Amino acid sequence: MLLGTVLVLLLAGAAPASAHAALRGTDPDDGSVVGQAPRHVTLTFTESVGLLDDSFRVFGPDQRRVHTGEATHADGRSDTARIGLPGKLAQGTYTVAWRVVSADSHPVSGAFSFSVGKRSATTAQVDTGLAEDPLTGRLYDTARYLAYLAAALLVGTAAFALLCRPAHTSPLRRPLVTAWWTLLGSTAVLLLLRAPYETGTGPAAAFDTAALGRTLTGRPGLALLARLAVLLLTAAFLIRLSRRRDRQGPAALAIGTTLAIGLALTWAAAEHASAGIQVPLAMTSSVLHLLATGVWLGGLVALLLTLRRSSGDDLVEIVPRFSRIAFASVCVLAVTGLYQSWRGLGSLSALTGTSYGRLLLAKLAGVAVLLLAARYSRRWTARIAAPAAVTPAAVHERVPQPVGAPAEPEPGEPSGRSEESGTPPGEPAAEPPSSDADRDTRRRRLRRSVLAEVAVAAVVLMITTVLTGTLPARAQAEAAQQAPAGSLPPTTLVTVPFDTGAGSLSGRGTVQVTLDPARVGENGVQAVVSGSDTGLVVVPEVRITFTLPSRKVGPIDAELTDQGGYWSTNSVNLPLAGNWTMKTTVRVSDVDQVSVEEQVRIAP
Repeated sequence: MLLGTVLVLLLAGAAPASAHAALRGTDPDDGSVVGQAPRHVTLTFTESVGLLDDSFRVFGPDQRRVHTGEATHADGRSDTARIGLPGKLAQGTYTVAWRVVSADSHPVSGAFSFSVGKRSATTAQVDTGLAEDPLTGRLYDTARYLAYLAAALLVGTAAFALLCRPAHTSPLRRPLVTAWWTLLGSTAVLLLLRAPYETGTGPAAAFDTAALGRTLTGRPGLALLARLAVLLLTAAFLIRLSRRRDRQGPAALAIGTTLAIGLALTWAAAEHASAGIQVPLAMTSSVLHLLATGVWLGGLVALLLTLRRSSGDDLVEIVPRFSRIAFASVCVLAVTGLYQSWRGLGSLSALTGTSYGRLLLAKLAGVAVLLLAARYSRRWTARIAAPAAVTPAAVHERVPQPVGAPAEPEPGEPSGRSEESGTPPGEPAAEPPSSDADRDTRRRRLRRSVLAEVAVAAVVLMITTVLTGTLPARAQAEAAQQAPAGSLPPTTLVTVPFDTGAGSLSGRGTVQVTLDPARVGENGVQAVVSGSDTGLVVVPEVRITFTLPSRKVGPIDAELTDQGGYWSTNSVNLPLAGNWTMKTTVRVSDVDQVSVEEQVRIAP
C-alpha cells in the first residue's frame, strides 16, 4: 500500500509528519501553583520516548533560562522524561519547553507552566524554539517516502522473479537495480538528517560528528544501520542469483524471504509498532503488512514490464501465478490492516467521533473501490490463461501425449465429443479458443486494468498517509484524561483595537488585555490602553465583561479598577471551560466610548 502513497506525496510535495505519542500528564501539573519548589519536572507519555541533549528548557519569572540537570527517564520507565531543578527557585510562574522523540521516530514538542508560591502575570513570549526546521522536515520526509517506494519495488520485483518464474528476467533487472540504489541512498540521507530532524535544526547540522554519534546509538539510527547491512547482503544475493541458471530453487526462495523479513523489521523496530500494547503481535503484523504491500504493488510494476516484453505463451503461466500471489497478499493486508486499525482506534465510538476514525472510514470506502478494480484484473487474467486457438491444419496432426494420457483417436474415429463444441456430451460448451490477435487484445486490456488498479491504490493510500500522520484515537483517549501540555500559554494576551469615531487621535488606539491563567476559576485581568501613537494614555474608564453564549452564562463584570496607568483585578471567577466572549468598553470622554468583542479560550 506504500507505493501509491509515495507517488502521490512526491507529486504533491512532502508535508510535515505528525507524531503518535501524546502527553499523558505532567508533575507539577500544567497551570498549578505549588507551595514549595519541586526538585524535578516529570512528563508522562502514552508510549516510550527518546531523550535529546536539549529535551528540556525551563524559563523563570524573569524569562531567563534556569540551569537544569540532564534529562533522564523517571524510575527507568521509557514512557517518561524527567529533569532536575535547582534547590532554590524564586516565587512566580515557570515555563517548561520540552522536546522528545516518539517511539514512531517522530519528534514531539510542547510547553506548559507551573507557579511557585504565586503566579506572576507576564506578557512576554517565551522562545520555546522551532518545532521543526521546514527544509529539514521536507528533505527527511522525501527521503522517507523514497525509502518506502524503493523497498516496495525491490521486494515486489524480487518476489515476482522467484515466485512467478518468468522465462526472461532481463526486463526486471533495471527496476531491481534502481530500487536497490534508491533505498541505499535514501537510507544514507535519513541517517545523516536524523540528528537535525530530532532537534529541529537546519540541514547543516547533519555534518556535526557529535550529533551523528548520538544518532548511531539511538533506536532509529541503529535500525537505519541494520537496513544498510541488509541491503549489502541483498546485493550479494541478487548478484549470485543472476549468475545461476537455477533461480527458482527452495534455497534461493528461503534466503530471499529472510532478507525481505529483515528489511521490513528495520521499519517495524523503529516505528509505532514497537511501542504501546501487544508489541510482539504488532511488530509481526507490521512486518507482514509491509511484505504484502511490496509483493502486491511492487509485483504489479514487474507484471506491467513483463506484459510489455514477454510472449503470449509465457504469460499463460506467469499471469495466473501472480494473480494467486496478489490475492494472498490482499488477504494478508486485510487481516493485518484490520488489526492495526483496532490497535489505533481503541473503541467503536471512536470510529465516528475522532478524526482518526473518520479517516479510517474513508480508507475502507477506497479499499472497496480498489478491490472492484482488482476484480476486473482477475477477469482478464483468466482470459489470458485460456487455451490458444487450434488451426485446421493441426486437427489431424498427431501430437505426442504425456505418459498416462488417453489415446488420441484416429482420423474418422468417433471421439465421444461434440463436433461443434469439442466438449463431452451433456456438458456446457467451453469458451471458444482464443487466437493470437485475441491474446494480444486481452494482454493490452489487462495492462490497462493493472494501471487502473495502481491509480486507485494511489488514491486510497493518499488517505492512508494522512491516517498515519493522525494521532490514534486510543492515544487521544488516554491523553484526554488530562489537558495536553502546550495547549495554552501561561497567560493569554489579547490586543483589542478601538475607535470611538470622535475624530481625534485620542479616540483611537488599542487595549492589551492579559488574562491569567485563562482557566476555570479565579483569574487575574490587566488592561493597558495605548493611543494611536502606541504610547500609554489615560482614559476615564475601561470595563470588561465575559459571556459564555453556548451555556447562556454572563455577562460577568470583571470590575476593573484604575491602578494608575493600567486597569486590573485579581478576582474574576469564570466557572466553565469554553470559548468566552470578552467585551471591552473604552470610554475616552464623557460622551465618547466604544465596545469591542473578542473570543478567548478558557481551559478546564
